[in-house]
Amino acid sequence: MNKKLNTGTQTSITQSEKIHESLAIRLLNDMKKNWILYVMILPVVVYFIVFAYIPMGGVVLAFKDYKIKKGIFGSPWVGFDNFERFFNGYNFERLILNTVGISAYSLLVGFPIPIVFALLLNYINQKIFKKTLQMVSYAPYFISTVVICGMITIFCRSDTGIFNVIRNHFGLSSINFLADASLFKSIYVWSGVWQGMGFSSIIYISALAGVDPALHEAAIMDGATKLQRIIHVDLPSLKPTIIMLLILQIGSLMNVGFEKVYLLQNSLNASASEVISTYVYKVGLIQNNYGYSTAVGLFNSLINLILVVSANEISKKVANESLW
Repeated sequence: MNKKLNTGTQTSITQSEKIHESLAIRLLNDMKKNWILYVMILPVVVYFIVFAYIPMGGVVLAFKDYKIKKGIFGSPWVGFDNFERFFNGYNFERLILNTVGISAYSLLVGFPIPIVFALLLNYINQKIFKKTLQMVSYAPYFISTVVICGMITIFCRSDTGIFNVIRNHFGLSSINFLADASLFKSIYVWSGVWQGMGFSSIIYISALAGVDPALHEAAIMDGATKLQRIIHVDLPSLKPTIIMLLILQIGSLMNVGFEKVYLLQNSLNASASEVISTYVYKVGLIQNNYGYSTAVGLFNSLINLILVVSANEISKKVANESLW
């Protein structure tokens, strides 16, 4: 019996070695045949190795009391003390609520609007008007975050801001929008929708361009209205794209854009604008508490990983669509 088991084990090992050898040979042959393509992709591979994979070694800082003089490996090991400090901190709940609140608000508002915009744009027959609308909607995306935040600050000024000028025209009093913490999330989200709506709709417009015209012709012959064609022809065609992008959006739920939040943040709206990314910057780079800030960032990344894997599995079971 033991001899048979040993023989079977050796056979399976031999088969796996042969498979690996065949894969290696096929890869080498493919590299010889298409070496130009591998040379072209080499800079991208090097970039990710240098700036994505090698820095992962710095994650060890999350478990150490980092001292610059002692270095990463010479600093004392503290285990999960940095994580416990963050979880027990007075601002832990506020950071989580602000981060999730802004991200969820952006997802609920910012995700469906480009889909609706793409569907409406797809039914515009006048080419000149359609191209003009596309150009106008795409343009804000190419404005830098610093300029966008400067524009928002000017528009929201309590004396000469355009929003308060309109309010004063209708007899309403001026409001210092950026000083009101309750308005910060709406300012952040809706300005983001304005900036990214047109550009985000491009992928949906491309997907709609691939819809078989025969489906629309058949629907028109059956007396379907435009709304019925959108529901029964266009949306099913967009389903794989929508699910893929939704999974990616859920996976980045804890990643609120640092630059925009930090530039719009002030002492009056900090209770609503302080998120994990700005907190990591302040305790890490400003206060030089590298171990603690690494622990906070690692916690944030782990939550995002759990979210994207969970969203992918749920989508696979419910909608039979997934990233992997």
